[in-house]
Amino acid sequence: MLTGFQNIGKIPELKRRIIATFLLLAVYRIGAHIPTPGVNNQALAAFFKAAEGTLLGLFDMFSGGALSQLSVFALGIMPYISASIILQLLTVVIPHLERLSKEGEAGRRKITQYTRYGTVVLSLIQGFGIAVGLEGMTGPGGEMVVLYPGWGFRIITVITLTAGTAFIMWLGEQITERGIGNGISLIIFAGIVAGVPNALESTVRLFKAGEMSLFIVVFLIAMMVLVIGFIIYVERGQRRIPVQYAKRVVGRRVYGGQNTHIPLKINTSGVIPPIFASSLIMFPATVANFFKDVPWLQSFANALSPGHWVYLLLYVGFIIFFCFFYTAIVFNPLDVAENMKKYGGFIPGIRPGRPTAEYIERVLERVTLGGALYVSAVCVLPTILIQRFSVPFYFGGTALLIVVGVAMDTLGQIEAHMLSRHYEGFLKSGRIRGRR
Repeated sequence: MLTGFQNIGKIPELKRRIIATFLLLAVYRIGAHIPTPGVNNQALAAFFKAAEGTLLGLFDMFSGGALSQLSVFALGIMPYISASIILQLLTVVIPHLERLSKEGEAGRRKITQYTRYGTVVLSLIQGFGIAVGLEGMTGPGGEMVVLYPGWGFRIITVITLTAGTAFIMWLGEQITERGIGNGISLIIFAGIVAGVPNALESTVRLFKAGEMSLFIVVFLIAMMVLVIGFIIYVERGQRRIPVQYAKRVVGRRVYGGQNTHIPLKINTSGVIPPIFASSLIMFPATVANFFKDVPWLQSFANALSPGHWVYLLLYVGFIIFFCFFYTAIVFNPLDVAENMKKYGGFIPGIRPGRPTAEYIERVLERVTLGGALYVSAVCVLPTILIQRFSVPFYFGGTALLIVVGVAMDTLGQIEAHMLSRHYEGFLKSGRIRGRR
């Protein structure tokens, strides 16, 4: 593996891409510490310290701590993710968007443009909701979070937060184009990893103060190691459908005749379902959290807090739904069956054409169900255990799934660059396979 890292420096293009990725992520982390004007940061920090382990703590984790500081990047990348969800859902029901999705690169660029517009609109709405909610917030000592409430503060906050989200969206696109890996995923990855040092410091402090026993600390570390190993094992898993291609004689040459397979990933959708599910639950619950004077809204917000049975039920339901939904978008059994039939391929014992598509769809549904249950278990079970032991940070299964999945995808892309230039990869006995 050490030789693999040394080979990175021998490929100028790969080295430039990695450096560009780190520089752009550094810009993101710098922006996460630039505060929004007109906010009492000490009172806001005290408020979020009391909200650790709640939905606001989860939202703050995804934004890399930017929300608790109300920096210019406080909204994070969640408005972009929400806009992507809405566009993908509308693609199924609006014929125009469905046609665009099938027009190749030009159609994808148009849908991306619509997603950007939707991101700005959602950022304006969420920014205004945060500005209004901040005016009614107070710290533990009763001090006001907003120094000078009013329409001036609201307008400045909305413009600042919307511009910050648009800039993060641009950074993500630049990382994807000029760097290595998926830019949006890497920004979420950087936001989660940025909170690890503070989490470790809090754990060590509690251990030294005697509030957390050595057994609990060792148990949590062992649990995280086991979950990471389980995630890597399942993410590399495949259900292979055997395919045979008949021999074809063209002139004096014989084509085909080889045996291959269709690899169906156990978790085809990757980290998309938990991110989408968290985004959908966060939006209404976060808005409700800002209106403390309305009892039924507070009850609604409490029901959507991590650990509550309503939150867990909705979270698991959304994860399973998005696992099937995203898999249906990225993998079309009918197209696969038609392409196989076109080139003389067939599954042993299955007739070509529609019977092949139905067989692949049946297998895909079973594999996707197993993948959905796996993602739900990884995202929910560690969170329950961590809350039982009163861990002073939110680093549950969702964060682990995102961190491990994005790391595997990024390392897989780096290794692909190395192998394409005849260099050894990171592992001598195999390749690092990401989710895709």
